[in-house]
Amino acid sequence: MTVRTTMLSQLRNRREGFSLPRGFYTDPEFHKVDLETIYYKDWLFAGHDCEIATPGQFFTFKIGDYPVVVVRGNDGAIRAFHNSCRHRGSRVCTTDHGKMRRLICPYHQWVYNLDGTLFGARHMGEDFDKSEFGLKPIHCESFAGYIFVCVADVAPDFEAFRASTEPYLAPHLLKDVKVAFESTIVENGNWKLVWENNRECYHCASNHPELCRTYPEAPASTGVSGGADDPEISAHWARCEAVGLPSTFRISADGQYRSARMPLLRDAESYTMSGKRAVALPLTDSVTEPKIGTMLLFHYPSTWNHVLGDSAVTFRVLPLSATETQVTTKWLVNAKAVEGVDYSVDELTKVWISTNDQDRQIVEENQRGILSPAYQPGPYSPEHEGGVMQFVEWYANAMERRLGGEETPKLRSVA
Repeated sequence: MTVRTTMLSQLRNRREGFSLPRGFYTDPEFHKVDLETIYYKDWLFAGHDCEIATPGQFFTFKIGDYPVVVVRGNDGAIRAFHNSCRHRGSRVCTTDHGKMRRLICPYHQWVYNLDGTLFGARHMGEDFDKSEFGLKPIHCESFAGYIFVCVADVAPDFEAFRASTEPYLAPHLLKDVKVAFESTIVENGNWKLVWENNRECYHCASNHPELCRTYPEAPASTGVSGGADDPEISAHWARCEAVGLPSTFRISADGQYRSARMPLLRDAESYTMSGKRAVALPLTDSVTEPKIGTMLLFHYPSTWNHVLGDSAVTFRVLPLSATETQVTTKWLVNAKAVEGVDYSVDELTKVWISTNDQDRQIVEENQRGILSPAYQPGPYSPEHEGGVMQFVEWYANAMERRLGGEETPKLRSVA
């Protein structure tokens, strides 16, 4: 029996409302199938337009075995490429962020234009055809300040996600802000454990004293149901929508992405120890309404987000191995905000740096326990872990369709 057949059988026979069998969190071969079936097939959050605001600016990251570079061209377009020289395969861009007039491989100085075409290659002979050796493109989409990429040869449709999510993000003009701080940590746990931990606040009171000053533990805020029946949430939606901020809960038919605006506790305005704004200037001049809470956005498997009145906090989730996951957090503020004048980095980041580290410890203890041969799937709380069950359902359903060869999405070939 192949690994794929084993996974498919276990998914089809799993107990609904329970965590997954042990191999899904521990087995390197299962993890390889996760990469091939999910991360190498789906659209993934890469970063933000504002990180590459001018031509020649780029950032790099890695999706499993694929090094990726995202760059802004001279025409203003944002493109993504496999970060592998067409000569002998060296990485072309070797820093996390940078700026170059052209992309130059440090090994033998092959030079690429910002649109990926090969500009020059030394001493390659008269018959060498530069047009055949441009950087290999990756599907890339940018909207409302977010950049998504897909490394598949053929990518699934992106427009449904754009149409559903853009109205929630557009008022915040995130393409015109700046990154005030960035943090990357490695959690020694499977990527699904990172997501499962994120999708519930059952654990918050006993683990997140800083976050619980402002973020509600109510299942309706974190989960996927009950918001419309909660008087405080429904009143918040009505007030925000009255000033042009889409807010009501919206989730895709397959459960892969969701948007909703939620109130914070006690009229808090931001994720700070005091609940007051961390940044004197609003995130954007177009949204000045006070107490708009947080716009929660997730898109499996790679990002969850909090967009507030004074700042935005965005998260990118990338698996490194069966038991290691990289989580990158970025804090976005008004492009005109001045550090030390309009905001303090410590005040801006304290709550989520603390929360991220606490979540890291939680995930790592969860992973250590699941590594025990005595582990067996346990039941989720119907009241508090509805969001976790929804994530597991999305994962299991997506894997079953794809491993079983049943999925026939709208597709688009790479340009």
